[in-house]
Amino acid sequence: MHSPGSEVIGFIGLGQMGFSMAKHLHAKSSAPFVIHDMNRQIMERFQAECGTDVDVATSPAELASRASVIVTALPESAHVKEVYLGERGIIKGVRQGALCIDSSTIDTSVSVDVSSQIIAAGARAVDAPISGGIMGAKAASLTFMVGSQTDSDYERARTHLQQMGKNVVHCGDLGTGQAAKLCNNLLLAISMIGTAEAMNLGMRLGLDPKVLASIVNTSSGRCWSSDTANPVPNVISAAPSSSDYAGGFKSRLMLKDLGLASTAAKDSKTPLMLGALAENIYRHLASDSAMADKDFSVVYQWLSAAGTTRKD
Repeated sequence: MHSPGSEVIGFIGLGQMGFSMAKHLHAKSSAPFVIHDMNRQIMERFQAECGTDVDVATSPAELASRASVIVTALPESAHVKEVYLGERGIIKGVRQGALCIDSSTIDTSVSVDVSSQIIAAGARAVDAPISGGIMGAKAASLTFMVGSQTDSDYERARTHLQQMGKNVVHCGDLGTGQAAKLCNNLLLAISMIGTAEAMNLGMRLGLDPKVLASIVNTSSGRCWSSDTANPVPNVISAAPSSSDYAGGFKSRLMLKDLGLASTAAKDSKTPLMLGALAENIYRHLASDSAMADKDFSVVYQWLSAAGTTRKD
């Protein structure tokens, strides 16, 4: 059993979410810290912002040979499989008893398979996908949904996850963290489309968007998509919509998550009515070069164009 004071922390994946997560974990921990990312410039930036005590590993395998706790934050299932199981992957260098915490949002079956192979290699693994977006990562207010084989794995992971977030929830066995995340993002996509539709209708009926939002946010229609990330520009100054939909959760990544939810629904023979419609809508956005890499709340722009310039 490792004590927090004996840990060496490794972090792989310094993207928009991972960079802020790693900064908080480094700042709140006295443990030696090692990073790896495919982008050398982003690693240099991390060192510049966090200090020269941060070491750089040339591969996931090298990082794994040095770290007793490894956190990964990667875009898709293929990246997770490569980083963990590839030729220079974590599994090639992982230390006995090391704990691997994967905060990526990926296919549940892939997550369980990767975790099982890490455990078979003599280490420990948990899935711990996140909710809260880039704003939550910067504010260290993320929610982590954790699936683990044992309670002790969860408790050990929680020690580190709580340095990066506000809520750490044990969902059950391996893969249940991923399942919870897919359900959350399914609902998030649907609620964002609903918020965008309601706001668009209200504005076309002559309502001031700030007035309408204030009513919704003190009434039964209130949701995160309305009170924190309202899709109408300048209703909420901190929302991505007020910065030309930059710096948020990309539409193409929302499509990816909806695809994962769709696969999970098929595997479990679960009907997805609104989910299927939401996936189709985000497929349109992801195929539009002007919207694919913008925050998924840009669906408001897509919907507001209906009946005016958009013909499809």
